[in-house]
Amino acid sequence: MSLIVSSSPHIHDKESVPKIMLHVILALFPATVASIYFFGIRAVWVILVSVVTAVLTEYLFLLLRKKDTTAILDGSAFLTGLLLALTLPPSINLSMVAIGAAVAIIIGKQVFGGFGANVFNPALVGRAFLQAAFPIPMTTWVANKASSVDAVTVATPLGGFKFSHLLTAHKDLFLGNVSGSLGETSAILLLLGGIYLLIKKYIDWRIPVGILASVFVFDGILWLVNSKKYPDPVFMLLAGGLMLGAWFMATDPVTSPVSPAGIWIFSIGIGFFVVLIRLFGGMPEGVMYSILIMNSFVPLLDKYLRPRMLGEKK
Repeated sequence: MSLIVSSSPHIHDKESVPKIMLHVILALFPATVASIYFFGIRAVWVILVSVVTAVLTEYLFLLLRKKDTTAILDGSAFLTGLLLALTLPPSINLSMVAIGAAVAIIIGKQVFGGFGANVFNPALVGRAFLQAAFPIPMTTWVANKASSVDAVTVATPLGGFKFSHLLTAHKDLFLGNVSGSLGETSAILLLLGGIYLLIKKYIDWRIPVGILASVFVFDGILWLVNSKKYPDPVFMLLAGGLMLGAWFMATDPVTSPVSPAGIWIFSIGIGFFVVLIRLFGGMPEGVMYSILIMNSFVPLLDKYLRPRMLGEKK
């Protein structure tokens, strides 16, 4: 009798990385179309430049690292470029978009060894770089075509509350009749895309549920204490990039914990930091920083909360 020893995985499934990436892109398709509807041809250019730059940068660095360049066909670079584009204001200079996409792939992914080895969400790394390097263009917003606002530059719903204490109607947030990044349009379409991924079992339900529930609870407590000072929890859920971050970025299996306990700590931590930064920080939005902060805790959570194998000593 002979035994064959091979490396993991030992259980194979019909799912593959390209297939999963394709379904995530499909889940983002309604929100992407909505961004084009609300912001017009400018949104198309931002998305195209981001996606093309991300894929091209991935190809060039695979060449430099003497790796198989067909890896760009797995769709991960395309998805990174799309996610980055959805976090950007439609008015941003296209050269900045290209820089952000290149940084997302190089610093957010390739320097760690490529797909599956990165610690931080690559798209958010690219956006964080753009936020630090070009703060004014990254915080200059325009009204979308469905808005009744005629001004060229306007405040986002979160900015309006942060600096002027103005609340945007829930209906407008739900449908997308607001200013903001491309991916802040239509919370309902992002929600539907996230539910699609849940049905396909491509994401862990505990992550979006933990994030959204913790934001609702933490903000809800403050709102009950002082409803004039703090926004209602439904506003907090629908405004800004929370839906995009909770359903499509925090759920990245590479940069999220593997254990159930770790996942709950990870998701609740994101929700806590979102409320903390939005309500007490100097910026109106905190989703990006909250996810990146908790990404940094993932190796620690996996180390100490990983379920022990049968017979394994502590």
